Amino acid sequence: MSGHSKWATTKHQKAAKDAKRSKNFAKLIKNIEVAARSGGGDVNGNPTLFDAVARAKKESVPKDNIDRAVKRGSGADGGGVEYTAITYEGYGPSGVAIMIECLTENRNRAASEVRVAVTRNGGNMAEIGSVSYLFNRKGSIVLPKGDLSEDDLLMAVLDAGAEEVIDQGDTFEVLAETTDLSAVRAALIEAGMEYDSVDLTFIPTLHVAVDVEAARKVLRLVDAIEDLDDVQNVYTNVDISDEVGAALEED
Repeated sequence: MSGHSKWATTKHQKAAKDAKRSKNFAKLIKNIEVAARSGGGDVNGNPTLFDAVARAKKESVPKDNIDRAVKRGSGADGGGVEYTAITYEGYGPSGVAIMIECLTENRNRAASEVRVAVTRNGGNMAEIGSVSYLFNRKGSIVLPKGDLSEDDLLMAVLDAGAEEVIDQGDTFEVLAETTDLSAVRAALIEAGMEYDSVDLTFIPTLHVAVDVEAARKVLRLVDAIEDLDDVQNVYTNVDISDEVGAALEED
């Protein structure tokens, strides 16, 4: 669940670390296959593949699994699955908007499983375009904070087209227009700044504040959706205050 509440981000990162390793591996492998299929199997000549492989390595995906995924995606071994990217839209408890990104080889299965997960957990599916207008598509680069200062980071990326640097606690997130993402990534590499991930993301333009009970329901819904094999990312416009987040931590 992507949001710019510090608590919501921390919660999401913790949830990602606590997720079942096999499911996380499968999602990372899908990303590698899709990147290799669209841009070729040369890691150094395909920035999207480079980042997908780097993320998989950081998550301790075995090298053999990574290599096989690159070969399958690029067609080097004659195999591979044709994945389709699909985005579903919906609403959760308290009118929270939800965007769900899937990579699947079976559209009917993905649609059915997403619909069941949403409706069984207090949400409703929505027509295409009825939710997406509440979000902006942006490029996102996440960097470990370490000794890096916000000023140094801004100096490195502003001229390349970065729009905003967000302090997320242990990390910085750099946002840019999707067309500027490659240039910002290159500027970070040139400055010798290591990053954890490069992604396209949805940033809400309007947030929905929730109380503790509604927050529990929203997080339960998001967990159910994220647990689906075909789901890659879930974005919401929920606003979880520090007070509500503190109460949730006591659950």
